This record gives sequence, C-alpha cells and structure tokens, in this order.
Amino acid sequence: MAALAGMTGCAGVGDAGASATARTRVSPPTVASPASDSPTRTAPSAASSSAATVSPSPETVVTPSPSGPPPFSAKIEKVSRDEVRYSWREGCPVPLSGLRKITMTYWGFDDRAHTGTLVVNKKVAEDVASVFGKLYDMRYPIRRMVPVDVYKGSDYDSIDADNTSAFNCRNATGSGSWSNHAYGLAVDLNPRENPYVYADGSNAHRNANAFVDRPLKKRGVINSGDRVVRAFEQIGWGWGGSWSGAKDYQHFSENGR
Repeated sequence: MAALAGMTGCAGVGDAGASATARTRVSPPTVASPASDSPTRTAPSAASSSAATVSPSPETVVTPSPSGPPPFSAKIEKVSRDEVRYSWREGCPVPLSGLRKITMTYWGFDDRAHTGTLVVNKKVAEDVASVFGKLYDMRYPIRRMVPVDVYKGSDYDSIDADNTSAFNCRNATGSGSWSNHAYGLAVDLNPRENPYVYADGSNAHRNANAFVDRPLKKRGVINSGDRVVRAFEQIGWGWGGSWSGAKDYQHFSENGR
C-alpha cells in the first residue's frame, strides 16, 4: 500500500482541497506477478473523433533507477477550468472546486512505469490514489490514463481507446439521472479488457469482444474476488462486475452503482 510522504501544508482526507500544494505518495517498488465502469453506448460523432491536446500524455514513461522501476508516486492538485472544458459545465452535480486531479505512476502493458492523470471528487482523491498505489505494486497493467477531455468528453471514444478515466459530467447509461462519474465518484479501469456487457451478452465495442466472458485469464482483466476488486473494496467501493443483469466490468464506484 502506498504511504504518504512530502505532505507540506496539506489537509486530511476530509478536506483534500484546502490547499493546491501537491501531495506525494510513495511505495517501494515491490515486484509481483501481474493480476489476472458506466459507458455511454452511442456511436461517436464526427466532432468527437479528434482528441484535444491535454497533458500529461499517456506515453510519458518514468525512467527507472539503476535498482529497478521507480516507486509509486501521486500528486493531488486543484483542477483548472481549462483542464475540464469538455467534461464539466455549469449545472454539474459537483462544483469545479470539488474536483481534484491525481497525477500518478501506473504500470503499463509494456512492463514499464508511466505517468497518468485521473480527475476525481476531492473527497475520494487520497483513497483512489492509495488503490492505484496497490495496483502499481502488484504490477497490474493499465493501457493508458488521461482525462476524458483528451477525447473531448466522449465516453465512447475514451472507452474505445482503452483509457482508464474517472470524472465526466454525464448521465448514467440508459438513464436520465447523473452517473457516479458526474460526481467524480467512479473509475473505469481498462474498459477494453473489462467491457460493459448487456444482459443479452452483447457489448458496444468490437475491440472488446474477446473479453466478454468471466472468469477470464488475460492481462488487465478483472475477475470476481481478485486483487483488483479487493483493493477497491478496502476503500469501500463496489464493482460493476457483481451487478445482476448487465455487467460493467470496468466500473468501480463509491456507492457500488
């Protein structure tokens, strides 16, 4: 589990936004074997097909030390309006001041350390960072991790790119109510390897066809009761793969929905 370090002038979990000062979490580079949420189901529009330029890039690679891969680290910072110009708007259920970006280390499918960014609700930022510290320690591979604004707020495009993301001010699939993502209280993890599967067994993304069935022993896949599920359970989050009817294998949320 990742430990806190370098916390200068930062508040506790209950007030993650009291300061814009960066938080850093570091855990030792423990090498382990690799471990064997709700998307919009409409086809992408032409306007959403080109990505906006938002950094950091998912291709950012962290240079390893002579002794091995770098330790996990995470910074929690305030989010500017420009950073969420597509995914946040007036009327969203969480104010801009209630969001935080986590810039942190993740383990890639190329077996190298990368730096990615998640935007989440400030009240869960520390807990979410702690989970990703555990995923890094267990060498659970993540394809890419950039805000959904890179895809101009298109959930479909983000999922099709196998992008791990969190905040997006949108309704839940097939509903007129806000998604947990609109509150920054849900994470979609490796959506290609962990697709949203309708009750009839279909899914909206052809590149995920080989990942519909569970249990499934492939890299980046999440199975019932595995280490990824348990890591989120330790912060009280539920998994969409345990739903009855449709299954949302990529989805973890604070309230389990």
